Amino acid sequence: MQRLRFHGRRPEHPGGFLERCYLNPLKISQSQLAKELGISRRRVNEIVNGQRAITADTALRLAHFFHTSPMFWLEKQQLWELYQVGRD
Repeated sequence: MQRLRFHGRRPEHPGGFLERCYLNPLKISQSQLAKELGISRRRVNEIVNGQRAITADTALRLAHFFHTSPMFWLEKQQLWELYQVGRD
């Protein structure tokens, strides 16, 4: 199997991106986001802390709330996962 090489910076976990580019600038708490998305605060917290992946369901919810596409979130998740597998 060919190893995937990442040149430059490592990709950011999508949860970190969510916090840095959406929650902090828009002053939305994890609890507020969980309520708006109809998911548990724990789920949001685990995503933000890089302990949980963004699933298709979560991507749909985030896309609807932030007016993005589900693929935007899923591509960030895929890039993170490819990076993680390539490190092993």
